[in-house]
Amino acid sequence: MNIGAAAQAAGVSAKMIRHYESLGLLAAPARTDAGYRVYGPREVHQLRFIRHSRDLGFSLEQIRALLGLWQDRARPSREVRALAATHLAELEAKLTELQAMQATLEQLVHSCHGDERPDCPILDTLGAVTKR
Repeated sequence: MNIGAAAQAAGVSAKMIRHYESLGLLAAPARTDAGYRVYGPREVHQLRFIRHSRDLGFSLEQIRALLGLWQDRARPSREVRALAATHLAELEAKLTELQAMQATLEQLVHSCHGDERPDCPILDTLGAVTKR
């Protein structure tokens, strides 16, 4: 199938397929005599794997590692688990950070009158000098 059909079958764009190829996540496909890319079920399966990994927020380097593990049928599952556990810990840290941001912003929005007065605790807080 051509790149458009492969993209549709995998649920990604043709641009993303070319991007994954440029990064080495997907091997360069066979080409027709006219130079068009040709994809088969194996490549579409791999593209779906990449898409699902991206949907779960794995980085491109993590996906590269996952692809290597996926293609190595002799791999120990503990390596896959360790990679996924590391990513889970990263997501949990990001979630904690987002929740703290949300709580602060909720407090600031609640403290602002939102009327015709010029004073605004949101701007005062954003403009405050803090030491790091």
